[in-house]
Amino acid sequence: MNDTKRIGRPRNFDIDEALTAAMKVFWSKGYDGASLKDLTKAMGISGPSMYAAFGDKRQLYLKTIDRYADVNGCAPIIIFESESDIKKAVKGFLESVIEYSTDQSSGKSGCFLASCVSTNVGEVEGVKERMNSAIAETDTRLAQKFELEKSKGNLPSNFPSKERARLMYDMRQGYVFRGRAGCSAKDLKEDIAHRVNMILAC
Repeated sequence: MNDTKRIGRPRNFDIDEALTAAMKVFWSKGYDGASLKDLTKAMGISGPSMYAAFGDKRQLYLKTIDRYADVNGCAPIIIFESESDIKKAVKGFLESVIEYSTDQSSGKSGCFLASCVSTNVGEVEGVKERMNSAIAETDTRLAQKFELEKSKGNLPSNFPSKERARLMYDMRQGYVFRGRAGCSAKDLKEDIAHRVNMILAC
């Protein structure tokens, strides 16, 4: 009896690179405007390979959202969480947001979630849940940092952690919008000290 299992052909492309390439297509052309031909060409793979690795167009889109949220969305939060001085932490968060909101090295400035994905809420199944999850997770992590600083005595006990976390997130979205409109990092950083004081004011 021959019990040798059939071995499938190994993938000859990098999953993360392919998802990044697909994301750029969606970001540039939108979900509806991105054709399968556009996607497979940018990813450097065939249609069957795309379906085998990522599923259909909708599933691929959702995977690009997850990829972006993991890699790009967390950078400012990690800076915020890792800085021991709360004032420097807030400033570092805002500076990081400004940098990626104005960086056009990838061909697009701003935020993939805000600029592209948000327009598909209610239209593409699975997008609304991911957007809500991204917002809720960000609010929670920012608020937890403030709560930690309160427990250390670095912020007053009545500091409104949840409300200021939301304010920070909303400022982030404002920077993204301005970056998308072509504002420079230099211009956006001009009033950053004022914004830091606004966030930490009691």
